[in-house]
Amino acid sequence: MTDKVRSLPRPLVRTNQWVIVISAVLTLVFGEGWFLIVPLLAGISGIVFKYNPVMNIAKLFLKKKPEDYIQEDWEQQQFNQKLSVFCLGAGFISFLLGWNTVGYVFTIMVTIAAFVAILGFCIGCFIHYQWKMYKYKSTIKS
Repeated sequence: MTDKVRSLPRPLVRTNQWVIVISAVLTLVFGEGWFLIVPLLAGISGIVFKYNPVMNIAKLFLKKKPEDYIQEDWEQQQFNQKLSVFCLGAGFISFLLGWNTVGYVFTIMVTIAAFVAILGFCIGCFIHYQWKMYKYKSTIKS
């Protein structure tokens, strides 16, 4: 029995994070929620269809084989993607409804999270770890 761990090359994850950051910064600068649509739709596609077009386009530019790069855990990235889709979606819908303050709050949150992840600290990973520890501890107490 072989247990193959699903993973993603770090450059693809970083590209996705940069697309989120750039789109969010454009939204913050111009006050237009429509800039969020690209990372939002890419994220939804990644979650629902397991096909993220941003990462698949970026894969064309890899200089080495995907497995030759530092790998990121696929499950963890799916969790992070769900968090970012939530924030991007909430920001986008808020801008559409004219709730600009709420839109800015969610857009700033996803921008900070993605940029900090690029710098090396994954907020989503921290939340995911805390959630798993909470679930583990709650099973011990039962």
